[in-house]
Amino acid sequence: MRQGIWRGSPALVVSVVALFVALGGTVYAAKKIDGKAIRAKSLPGNRLKPRSVPANRLKPGVLKDARLSAPLTGADINELTLGQVPSAAHAERADFAQSASDAQTALNAVNAVDAQTLNGHHAGCLPGTQLFAGACWQNSASVVTATAPLAAAECATQGGTLPDALQLAAFAKQPGVHLHEGDEWSSDVTNVSGLNVFGVVTVSAAAGVASALSTATKHYRCVIPLLH
Repeated sequence: MRQGIWRGSPALVVSVVALFVALGGTVYAAKKIDGKAIRAKSLPGNRLKPRSVPANRLKPGVLKDARLSAPLTGADINELTLGQVPSAAHAERADFAQSASDAQTALNAVNAVDAQTLNGHHAGCLPGTQLFAGACWQNSASVVTATAPLAAAECATQGGTLPDALQLAAFAKQPGVHLHEGDEWSSDVTNVSGLNVFGVVTVSAAAGVASALSTATKHYRCVIPLLH
């Protein structure tokens, strides 16, 4: 009997080849795969595990066209990384400006209280006068007498006026105030009987109220505003 060469069937040959390929693939897969074994740009993004790549490993600007799947909330944002919003900066400056304005207003108020002059005018009562009813009243009546019109003119030259009759009567009751023994002129006119002929109210030392013709001569005192 002649010994011949063994020949397998085609199906057997294919099976043997497949077996060797499978064993070779298993051995290759058993090796550790690291970054050097992966070809650049060979892995699509959907094959990466979420949060597996840190931000410092990404190329700058690579996410500029990324789209968020959901809106960001306050919990997703670190406020310390944000700069000051422009409108907030304006608001802060406005707050400082308001505070500065309030401080300046308060300072002006203090200065106004301490000021001795206002727009060039003296603030306060001159010597020989005292504050009463919001104005400066002369402590003493005039030494000389005059008609009512002349007395009014003299007070005007001092920047004041003759007092109201009832206020003069009230002033006479202030401590240390004494009206002249004769009547003093007030600014009140009682009646008019003709051209330059009229009666004027007078106040006596006893704070009695009377009247006299304007052509009569009486003592008088002036009332001068606080600002003069």
